[in-house]
Amino acid sequence: MDRSWMHDSGVRRIAPGLILVPLLSLTCALTTSCRSDTAAGTAPSAASARQVRVEAAERGSMPRVVTVSGTLAAEDQVALGMKVSGRLQDIAVDLGSSVRRGQELARVVPKDFRLRVQQAEAALQQARSRLGLAPDAAGDQVDPGQAPLVRQARALLEEAALARERAKNLFAEKLISQAELDAAEAAFQVADGRYQDSQEEIANRQALLVQRRTELEIARQQLEDTVLRAPFDGAIRERQVSPGQFLAAGQPVLTVVRMHPLRLRLAIPERDAAGVRQGQDVRLTIVGDDAIHTGRVARLSPAIQESSRTLMVEAEVPNPTGALRPGSFASADIVTAVDEPVVFVPHSAIVTFAGLEKVIVVIDGKTVEKRVHTGRRDAARVEILEGIEPGEMVVVEPGNLVGGESVTATG
Repeated sequence: MDRSWMHDSGVRRIAPGLILVPLLSLTCALTTSCRSDTAAGTAPSAASARQVRVEAAERGSMPRVVTVSGTLAAEDQVALGMKVSGRLQDIAVDLGSSVRRGQELARVVPKDFRLRVQQAEAALQQARSRLGLAPDAAGDQVDPGQAPLVRQARALLEEAALARERAKNLFAEKLISQAELDAAEAAFQVADGRYQDSQEEIANRQALLVQRRTELEIARQQLEDTVLRAPFDGAIRERQVSPGQFLAAGQPVLTVVRMHPLRLRLAIPERDAAGVRQGQDVRLTIVGDDAIHTGRVARLSPAIQESSRTLMVEAEVPNPTGALRPGSFASADIVTAVDEPVVFVPHSAIVTFAGLEKVIVVIDGKTVEKRVHTGRRDAARVEILEGIEPGEMVVVEPGNLVGGESVTATG
């Protein structure tokens, strides 16, 4: 018998069997997998619900504020200069020095001004002497009728009047000529004129005395003006000159700023301007300082600026310690309403994606996404202006949670 045929036939018979075994194994594997998937889909559905922590959106109160930025400015700032010209003798302060009102800041050489005071005092004494006032007499007033010049002129006038009367009597008795009578009349007229002149001279001397007194006061004031004093409490912002320099009257020497209080200038948008009132509280922070400073609205512009559509407002900010500096940029909140009812949720409940804000709430064990509009924030909470109501349960720290998922809520 031919064995080769049997061998070939055997191969052909066995080969299909070899092929069927893997197919049956694959079918069995698929069947087992299907049963496993079916069991997994029915049995653990409750176990696949995620546990999430929720908090109720609560109603509370928060101050209504208008948030703007502005610049701190000094209440007063002035460039100080000497009222008199002269050579600068010394400066008692420098940049950053704190000063008190009336404190001496600088001085020019006073010698020339002392000499002028002495000159004015001598001129005053001369004027007093011409009026007959003693050097130690009190006051500058004198009775014009008792002045020596007037008394002398009055005596001459009285003598001329008597001589005229005698001449008239003698002329009536034909004892003197007409010429002698005319001479007596003329002498009387001259004496009367001198008397009038004496009264006018006393008035002039009285006026001259007042002038000399004024000149003395001016000289003394100029001597006092050789010292530059602080006009108010503040600090030195700038020093412009050095000792030994000749100063013209009014030339800037030092710049002084008032540090307490400060002015905060704010430009309020027109849409928020209606709620801003004088006396409202202002909370502000400055760059580089996390501390919250307080002030109050002190002044409001009467008109809206047409170019920027803003209302200029000035707040008064106390600065007794000098911690705030004029010129600093400040972010400020103007409290326009103290206790306004609002809806709050925790910060961590807000999900932001593509510029949109939403929260995830739990309703009947399912998550629901709700878009919200947020407002003000404090340390832990966010104001919800629109989107959810008080009492709704929001997911805290939702992570990648999306709407439609089954969850188990825990407080």
